[in-house]
Amino acid sequence: MAGMEAMASSAKKPLKRGVLNSALLREVFESSDEEPDHEESEEVGRSSKKRGISEEEIYSHRRAKVGRHSRDGGRLERDQVEHMAHFESENERNQNSEHADPSDFDKEKDSASKNQGTDKGRESAKRRKRQSLNVPENSGTGSANLIDIVKHQGKSVQRAAKSWVERYESNPEPALIELITFLFEGCGVKLNLQTGSLDEADVDDIVLKLVLQAKEGNLEDLLGSKQRELRSFKENLLSFWDALVRECQDGPLFDQKLMDKCMDFVIAISCTPPRIFRHMTTVVGLQLVTSLVAVAKTLGESRETAQRQLNAEKKKRKEGPRVESLNKVLSVTHEKITKVEEMMRKIFTGLFMHRYRDVDPEIRMACIQAIGSWIVSYPSLFLRDFYLKYLGWTLNDKNAAVRRSSIEALQALYEVEDNVPSLGLFTERFCNRMIELADDIDVHVAVSAVGLLKRLLRHQLIGDEDLGPLYDLLIDESPFIRHAIGELVYEHLIAQKHAGSQAAAGDHENEDSEAQLKRLLLILKEFSNGPVICEYVIDALWDEMKAMKDWKSLTSMLLDDGPRMELTDKDSTNLCRVLCASVKKAVGEKIVPTHESRKATLTKVQKEALESHKKEMTTVMIKSHSKLLRKYLADKAKVTYVVEILMYTKLELYSLKQQEQASLEASFAVNFSTSLQLTKDAFFKHGDDNTLRACVKALAFCANESHADLQDTAQRILKETSDELLLKLRSAILQAGESDDEYSLTVYLRRLHQLQLTVPVTNENLYKDLLGLLQDFHNLDDEVIRLVLTNMFLHVIWSMKALDLDNPEEAAMSELLSKRAELMKYLHFYANSVLDSFKEGHARNLLGSTVCILLSDLWSLFSEEKLNSTKLESLGFCPPEDLLQTFWKLCEQRLLSTDNGNEEEDVTDEPAGYLNQKDVIISAAAKLIAHDMVPKDFLGPEIVSHYVLHGKSVDETVRQLIVILRKNMKSEDLCNLYLEAMKRAYNRHMQEVSAADEDFSKGESILACKELASRLSATFAGFARNMHRASILKLVKGGIAYAFIDAPKQLPFLEAAVIQFAHRLPVPDVRDILEKVQTQVRGIDTDQDPSGWRPYFTFVDSLQEKLSRVEAPGDRGVTGSRQPQSRGRKRKDIKGKKLFEGHDEIDHEDEPSESEEHEEHDEEDEDDDTPLFQVRQSMKAAVNSHAKSRKADDMDTLRSIDEEDNEGNRALAETRRSPGVQEADSGSSEARMGFDTPLYGSATATEEQLPT
Repeated sequence: MAGMEAMASSAKKPLKRGVLNSALLREVFESSDEEPDHEESEEVGRSSKKRGISEEEIYSHRRAKVGRHSRDGGRLERDQVEHMAHFESENERNQNSEHADPSDFDKEKDSASKNQGTDKGRESAKRRKRQSLNVPENSGTGSANLIDIVKHQGKSVQRAAKSWVERYESNPEPALIELITFLFEGCGVKLNLQTGSLDEADVDDIVLKLVLQAKEGNLEDLLGSKQRELRSFKENLLSFWDALVRECQDGPLFDQKLMDKCMDFVIAISCTPPRIFRHMTTVVGLQLVTSLVAVAKTLGESRETAQRQLNAEKKKRKEGPRVESLNKVLSVTHEKITKVEEMMRKIFTGLFMHRYRDVDPEIRMACIQAIGSWIVSYPSLFLRDFYLKYLGWTLNDKNAAVRRSSIEALQALYEVEDNVPSLGLFTERFCNRMIELADDIDVHVAVSAVGLLKRLLRHQLIGDEDLGPLYDLLIDESPFIRHAIGELVYEHLIAQKHAGSQAAAGDHENEDSEAQLKRLLLILKEFSNGPVICEYVIDALWDEMKAMKDWKSLTSMLLDDGPRMELTDKDSTNLCRVLCASVKKAVGEKIVPTHESRKATLTKVQKEALESHKKEMTTVMIKSHSKLLRKYLADKAKVTYVVEILMYTKLELYSLKQQEQASLEASFAVNFSTSLQLTKDAFFKHGDDNTLRACVKALAFCANESHADLQDTAQRILKETSDELLLKLRSAILQAGESDDEYSLTVYLRRLHQLQLTVPVTNENLYKDLLGLLQDFHNLDDEVIRLVLTNMFLHVIWSMKALDLDNPEEAAMSELLSKRAELMKYLHFYANSVLDSFKEGHARNLLGSTVCILLSDLWSLFSEEKLNSTKLESLGFCPPEDLLQTFWKLCEQRLLSTDNGNEEEDVTDEPAGYLNQKDVIISAAAKLIAHDMVPKDFLGPEIVSHYVLHGKSVDETVRQLIVILRKNMKSEDLCNLYLEAMKRAYNRHMQEVSAADEDFSKGESILACKELASRLSATFAGFARNMHRASILKLVKGGIAYAFIDAPKQLPFLEAAVIQFAHRLPVPDVRDILEKVQTQVRGIDTDQDPSGWRPYFTFVDSLQEKLSRVEAPGDRGVTGSRQPQSRGRKRKDIKGKKLFEGHDEIDHEDEPSESEEHEEHDEEDEDDDTPLFQVRQSMKAAVNSHAKSRKADDMDTLRSIDEEDNEGNRALAETRRSPGVQEADSGSSEARMGFDTPLYGSATATEEQLPT
């Protein structure tokens, strides 16, 4: 009723000329009984005969026009002159032909027949070319209409515009009809206009006919078309209108008819429901303003020239014809500029102010891009708060592309130095939002916002206190945001002139590098001491900060060669991190983990740059590396980074430098040998995994990559390291038997572990020594046992790698089998030992995890599936059932064990390989199934039954396993695996409930069973239902049979598991299942145990409900056709806040209200194992508190500003990095149009949206 009354009231109001009444359009769209009025009329022709003008009149008119243009200095194209000459000759020929002798015609016929073949060939070639481009045969600019030229002949657009202007000057009425028809055809519809109809008919009536045609479906989207021949349509269209406006600037532009009609139709059509209409006319209207801006700039230059000439003439004489002429020119030019600006204002008010908040983001983006270019190109009119506010408002648009367009427009605006004084109030109002956008949810928007803030900083429009929260983005996950913030931080904080520099000119560059590095160390102090955080900061700044590539300054500061800089211990550690990370970046290594798995392809220039960096770095390190190692050898926090540098040097330069400077007493080979010797000393001096790993890799790198004498030296030192380690390990084993102190044994086993991870240790007695440890000592610590088993496993791997795959020796294979058997025996023993300890209440998680991983890797290495049909087939091994069950019990014990909130409680100080033990355990088990290394019957259902139980990382591993199983398993086998998995999950639930003496149908475990069934049944969604129908039916029947084994005890299995799969079946199968279930209950008194039989009744009711929904589609259709709720209209007594205080010129009619503060729910992911997760959470909390405090200050300021009523106010929802975006109040009771709106809708398409 309210809608009917609204239409009735709107119908009573008179229509405004040139602005389409949206209420009438809605009435047209909602009424289906009225047929559109189709007035058939012939298309208005463009030729002189169709216009009813004689050839003599056209000829005399054009001759007069040529004379006028030549006298006035007009621009006349050569092709137009040739066209008139051709027209004159044709006219004379036609006149002479009336009195010609018939024999002359015969002569002409004979001469024409000679070239007939050539002409036909040319015409056929042209016809084939036009057909390939889908161009009409009459494609010349003189015969083809404007829309065909714009569609297919982009090169002729300029000429077509000039030709149309000539036709308009000759006969305005037909030419104007031609142009308006072209506008309609660009919108995708065709409407024939008769001569004189534009003056007689109202604009709204004509546009209403267009909308009726669109309602009938006669609509073509030329702007959004994907056809190849229309790719340049938009470019050609804009070029045509631009050329037309520029050609008309000397006359027709100011005749108060051409532009008035064009603007009226463009504005009216832009208010219609069809999106294609709005899009097309918005593009045209914006281009008209852009072209008018160019005309106004040209006129402005002419006015300035005339003013200068007038001033110069007045100095000579006060009066005279020259002064009078210049005054007249100045007055006329000023009047034209005024008219052009009035045209721009009309389009801005009628089109832009409505379409900048259109529901289509592409239209909004076009508006913002256009106004940004207008402000930059014509600041005398547009550089005002009245126009700037639209750029500020759209910073809150809910579409990322629109927000980015607004930011880019502001970037171009702030780039011009002369614009800055006029932007003070605007910047003060919207600077907070600009800062917030640097942390936008869209990466591209955030990067653009950072670029905008850089410009604000250059002009000192924001202070340092406003940028505090931005510095935390140096450790953002996105590399684009990190690098953008890195540029800002470098320019603003690091790249400063050294204030206290009194050094000589030669030391100025070095001093600047040291000063920048000092400022970098101050920034690193603000972050955590963790190395990961520092690497993120270094990665963000490395591209811009050349001081991090100044190897001499870095090494001199670390060696204390310069007395200017005094470094603390923390600064020295961070500087070592900077040096090591810079070395890695210089050679192309990644220091921050990324999601990109493939290796980046480098260009030739990039490869040459990396090679140059590597050469420069190595040249400095040849002299400094050994000194740095010697200085920081005893410092565990620093020596690791210094050792790692050796792996990224260009070792060939050591040999080259040695040859070039052989005369020097201290050769570079000595430095190389010294560095390796010090690396060896560091290996035996420290016991943490990071340092040991770095030392071993550095020694192995030099031994493999160096040349000649340097390689001999490196291999010798590596061999000495291995031999010395074995001797000390054997000594530690002997000492362990004499005393209970196992520290030295643990450290040497850890060193052996890191050494075997990189290079083989060829010692026949090593395996016996390790095996003797397990045989002779029964009270070893778990850490020692773990390291012994791991070293034994690595030794087995190297032994297998040493075999000749083509011709393996029997003795070597027999020895390998013996070693594997011994290792398998002790792995089985310690697996049972860990399980027994768990039963006694003592969890040995780290040892249990190690045993699981080693068993999985050992079975994978010696898999029968992998070794079949090879010379190593005899080494194939498949674990027996008892060992497989023991393995899974150990895995399950680790998965189900709690860590009291700390998953690494049993991990030592070096948890590099055990950061997430549960994820590692489930991965070790899943790979055995995924690659068919063990039978799936037992282990497959067990793994799947733990789906949705242990957090995101474990869930993702199981989900990937299910994907592989679906590809490789038959449908029936897959459903059997699903059923077994649900049975085992339900059995765990039964055990938990029995132990707690609770109801079988309640508890968290039953919810886990339901979630498991929901996830598994979801794999049969869509087309997979029909493909797996028989298997799903068998699964459901098997589940029902399992549920009734001990009814009603196991009936909860129906509700927990079976019901999810039953809903995936078609109606006939559901009906059969329902009958079967009801048959099994006949003769049973279910009233004796109502609670026990409740799951059965729930299952039956669910199936009956599914059947009833399908059998009653009419009722379901009524409920299913529910319309989305619309947001209510805002109360009129809510006042909007003024944007700029004290500026009366700003129109408040369309100004939105202040952004509403919405709640931000930053839910912490309990399974997030990113290195920076906790740091980011704390920093995000600090950013939110800072933003809220700034928001409170802004609100206090805005409350002091006068408020006035504004019915068009909208709530701007702030787009931050939070889940979800608040919807904007549409300001209308009708439903809002979505982004996927069809070509037209009822009333929704004209609803204007204030972007959120």
